[in-house]
Amino acid sequence: MAYRLVPDDDQPDQGRKPKRGRRARLATVAVLPTLMTLGNLLCGFAAVFLASRPADSQLPWQWTPLTFAAAAIFLGMVFDGLDGRVARWTRSTSDLGEQLDSMADMVTFGVAPAFVAVQLVGIGTPFLSEGGEQLFDRVTLLIAGIYVACVALRLARFNIEIEQPTESDHNSFKGLPSPGAAGTVASMVLLHEHFMVARESNHWITFASSLLMVGVMLLAALAMVGRLRYVHVVNRYIRGRAKFGSFAMVVVAVLLLFTAPQASVAAAFVIYALSAPVSWTLRKCASFTGRREGSDEHHESDDRQKDVG
Repeated sequence: MAYRLVPDDDQPDQGRKPKRGRRARLATVAVLPTLMTLGNLLCGFAAVFLASRPADSQLPWQWTPLTFAAAAIFLGMVFDGLDGRVARWTRSTSDLGEQLDSMADMVTFGVAPAFVAVQLVGIGTPFLSEGGEQLFDRVTLLIAGIYVACVALRLARFNIEIEQPTESDHNSFKGLPSPGAAGTVASMVLLHEHFMVARESNHWITFASSLLMVGVMLLAALAMVGRLRYVHVVNRYIRGRAKFGSFAMVVVAVLLLFTAPQASVAAAFVIYALSAPVSWTLRKCASFTGRREGSDEHHESDDRQKDVG
């Protein structure tokens, strides 16, 4: 993703300074996308590190280690959104940048969310522990492994399909994007930690959210490798001119974010993750209803013709 500087030792010095300076500036600008991608990667590493810290660690703002870990995943999403745009602005896209981006996404949106979710649930050492391990521990670890594997498959499929993009690829994704899946898991972690700190005890809501985390992780994994279309929120609703209704929805979302940030973020990501399956189900129901009504009308027409006969 960076330009290479061509040596100028075999060229005359006269008149070369402006060009050499221009090339140096281009090389400096071209490094920015790589720095953004590495920032995404390091956010994933930070999330794993923070999630492994003791739960009673003294951290700023009275945040728990899992809260900081989830925040690191969201910060990685910011870097992931910026690296591609910076690369296009500087005209420094490359195959190297594409591969590096996939590796960073694998860590930040694959390994990190699964590890944070496992730490939140608090399982032991299933399959290896000699003590009395629970079946739930094994199920949780298996689902975390499935999630990581699905992220890898989703990224690999995206790299292959993006070589020949269609018009629909600019407005929608085939399968839940890995940042969307990671955001769904991380937002549930934020919501869990918020309830735990607010109530200062293991309330039933925090326990239920721990169990719900495993189900959310599994559904997000399956949605990534599915073929259902997910809308590209930025290209569809934010970039360019938007309809008044879409603009009003954005304003309401921002107000809710300031009013109840943890719940709003969790609700937004869960709704997005469920949007494609719900839309598909509604289309199937509408299609089935239409065929049934058409069949009933056909039978009624046949009955009238028989009566006339």
